[in-house]
Amino acid sequence: MHAVGIVLVLVVLATTVATFARRWRIPAPSLLVLAGIGVALIPGVPALHVPPQAIALVVLPPLLYSSAEDLSLRDLRAVWRPVTILSFGLVFASAAAVGFVAVAVTGLPPAMAFVLGAVLSSTDPVAVTALGRRLALPSRIQVLVQAESLFNDATSLVLFKVAVGVAVTVGGTVDLPSAGGELLLLGGGGSVVGAVVAGAVWLIRRRTTDPVLETVIALITPYAAYVLAESAHTSGVTSVVVAGVLLGRSGHRLTDAHIRLQLGAVYAVVVFLLESVVFSIVGLELPTLVRDLPAGAGWWPLQALALAALLIGVRVLWTLPLTRAVKPSRGRLSWRVAGVVTWAGTRGVMPLAAALSIPLLADDRSALAGRPLVLVLTTSVVVFTLVVQGLTLAVVVNRSGLALEPEHTAREEADARDALNRAALDHVEHLSELEAVPETSVDRVRRSLTARLDRTAEAADGTTADAAHRQLRREVIAVQNTELRRLYEEHRISDTTLRVLQRDLDLEEAGLGST
Repeated sequence: MHAVGIVLVLVVLATTVATFARRWRIPAPSLLVLAGIGVALIPGVPALHVPPQAIALVVLPPLLYSSAEDLSLRDLRAVWRPVTILSFGLVFASAAAVGFVAVAVTGLPPAMAFVLGAVLSSTDPVAVTALGRRLALPSRIQVLVQAESLFNDATSLVLFKVAVGVAVTVGGTVDLPSAGGELLLLGGGGSVVGAVVAGAVWLIRRRTTDPVLETVIALITPYAAYVLAESAHTSGVTSVVVAGVLLGRSGHRLTDAHIRLQLGAVYAVVVFLLESVVFSIVGLELPTLVRDLPAGAGWWPLQALALAALLIGVRVLWTLPLTRAVKPSRGRLSWRVAGVVTWAGTRGVMPLAAALSIPLLADDRSALAGRPLVLVLTTSVVVFTLVVQGLTLAVVVNRSGLALEPEHTAREEADARDALNRAALDHVEHLSELEAVPETSVDRVRRSLTARLDRTAEAADGTTADAAHRQLRREVIAVQNTELRRLYEEHRISDTTLRVLQRDLDLEEAGLGST
C-alpha cells in the first residue's frame, strides 16, 4: 500500500506540475525534476528507493516504443552515418573522458570511475524526445538527435557491463574480444528479436478490426519486445526501438481511422503519466542519495558540474565534423548545428536506472567502494542536463537560427492541403464522367472541395448524408491519404506535416460513422 500511495501522489504531483509547465511554456521534464527535489526536501517526506528493475521493465518499454514510432525512417536514411558514428564513437569517447577525469577530480577507484563513464556515456531517448517534442527543428537535426539517443544504448550497456565486471572482480581485467562479442550479441540480437516481434504483431494486427484488441496489442507490444529480448540475453532496449521503428512505418496500413485515433489518445495518456512520474522520481532520488554519502564527499556538486561540462565539451568536438551530413548545402562546419545537437543531447532516466543497478558488494563480499558517490554524481548530472539544458534549449535553438519559422510550417501545411484537395477533386470529376456515383453526391463533394481550395467557408445544405454520399467521401479520403503519402515520400512535406494532415483526415473519416 505504501508503494501504491507514493505512485498516486506522484501522479497528482506530475499532473499539476505539467499543467503549469504548459501554461508557462516551460519543458515539463525540467519543472518535474525541480518539483521532485522540492518535495524530497520537505521534512517528514519518506525516502524514496525505486528498484531499477521497476524502471527498466514498467516505465521504459512504452516510452521507448512511442519515441521509436515517431522516428521518421525516411529522414533516418539520410543521417544514418552520423547516427552510427555518434552511437559508437561518441559513447566510447565520452566514457573514456569521464573515466579519466573522474579519477582525477573525485578520487573514485579507476574501475568505478569507468563505471560512471559508461553510465553517463549515452544520451537518454525518453528525455530527448520529451524535451524536443515542441521544438521546430529541421527534420534531419531532430532525427539525428532522436535516433542517436535511441540506438546508442546497446553500446553504453556493453561498456557498463564490462566496467561493472571489472569493478566487482578483485584484480579484474578487460577482455576486449569478449566485450566485442557481447556488443554484437546485445545490439544484433536485440535487433533480430525486435524485428521478429514487429513481424508477428504486423500479422496479428492485419487480421484484427476490434479497437479494444488493437489497443491491447499496441500496449503489450513494447513489453513483449523487451521481455523476449532480455530473456534471450540480448538488448531489450534495442529490441523495443527496432519494433517501434518498423511498426511505426507501417501503422497506417494496419489500422483504420477510428483505431488510429483511439490508439493515439490512449498512448498519449500512457506516455504523459509515465514521463511525468519518472522525471519526478529523478528529482526525488537526489536528496535521498546525498544523505547516504559517506563523510568527506562534500565536493560532489562541483564534481558533478565538472563532469557535465566535460560531457558537453566532448559532444561539441565530436559533433562538429558531422554537421556537413546534417546540412550538406552549407559545405562547411557549422558551430550552430553542433551547438544545438549538443544541447539537445540530455541524460535522463536510463543512466539513473543503470546506476541504481550497480551491485552493492564486490566478489569478495566487501562493500563496493565508491558506489554511493557514483549514484549521486549520475543523478546530479541527469538533473543538471534536464534543468539547465532543458530550460535553455528553446533559447539555444532560436538563437541558432535553425528553428523553422511558423510561417514556413503553415505554408507547407497549406500547400499540402491544396494538393490533397486537388487530387480528390480530380478523382470526383473522373467519377462524374463515368456516372458511377449519383450526381447529387458528386456535386456536394465537389462544392466542399472547391470551397477548401478557394479558402471559403463550406455552406451546409441541410440535407442528411446518404449511403452513396458517405461512400464517396470515404473514397475521396482514401485518395487524399494516397496523395499525402506520395508527398511525404517525395520529400515535399515534413514528418510533422504528415502527422497533422493524417490526423485531420482520420477525424474526417471517423465523423462519417461506421460502414
